[in-house]
Amino acid sequence: MMIRYKLIKHSAIFLLTILLSSCASLAPVGYRPPAEGYVTASWYGQDFHGRPTSSGERYDMYGLTCAHKEMDFGTKLRVTNPDSNKSVVVIVNDRGPFIPGRDLDLSYGAAREIDFANKGVGLVKIEHLGRDMRYVKRIEYSPSLPAGALTIQVGSFIDKSNADRLKQGLEIKYSDVYLTTFLKDNQTFYRVRIGRFGDREGAYTTASRLANEGYTTLIVSYN
Repeated sequence: MMIRYKLIKHSAIFLLTILLSSCASLAPVGYRPPAEGYVTASWYGQDFHGRPTSSGERYDMYGLTCAHKEMDFGTKLRVTNPDSNKSVVVIVNDRGPFIPGRDLDLSYGAAREIDFANKGVGLVKIEHLGRDMRYVKRIEYSPSLPAGALTIQVGSFIDKSNADRLKQGLEIKYSDVYLTTFLKDNQTFYRVRIGRFGDREGAYTTASRLANEGYTTLIVSYN
């Protein structure tokens, strides 16, 4: 009886392990930062103040935010300047920095809080504090999707430099990122799009990953 009980117990544990592994594989793929560590940081300010970030928010140089190449938007970090031992809690809402050798771009306001603004570039300690899940976006569809190839639109801008910057941020992790133009009322719009998909399922898979990461997504006809 004891041997039978052990066999049943071990079988149950084995099946539960398989089930949990299967469920985990269905979870949206995202960047999971280490609990803490040291990275090379810089900061950005006036040149980008008021411009849209990759998450869609307007950049506020006096706010407490930062840019990272991979972390999901909404990721919360405690950043400590080892020189001053001052800390600040920031939220990832942008992509960057784009200069090789740098890992984190602090807003001017965050850099100022920890006496880092005068330093410009240097090591900081980061601690992962979780994520604000309000940054996760819904997947939207164009009102009419006729049969044919599809693509994912991630942004539309009047200022081409804003479109170029979003494209640059997306290209860190995604391939086939491109721009299209659209003329409306004598105004040119620059649309940032990703991929060419033969069906809704393929488009949805990529759009789901983007939306979970925090990007605005719109599935539209490829043309």
